Amino acid sequence: AWNQPCVTSCEDSRAVVYPPPVVITFPGPILASCPQESFVGTSFPSPIGGFSGGVGSGESGGSYGGSGSLG
Repeated sequence: AWNQPCVTSCEDSRAVVYPPPVVITFPGPILASCPQESFVGTSFPSPIGGFSGGVGSGESGGSYGGSGSLG
């Protein structure tokens, strides 16, 4: 049941590259189902570390693009 919302959130996070409200809206299902899918797409640190890194470092942005291409 969390797969549907998780996929949507993960996809959005990769496209937006900074979804702070998404992770806060429902961190339970995302952290429960997203970790697996995210880890595969190298987006695992997107909701917690990626978001912060992306804002501070442009390097994170490149990582996001790669993950999007993979998916």
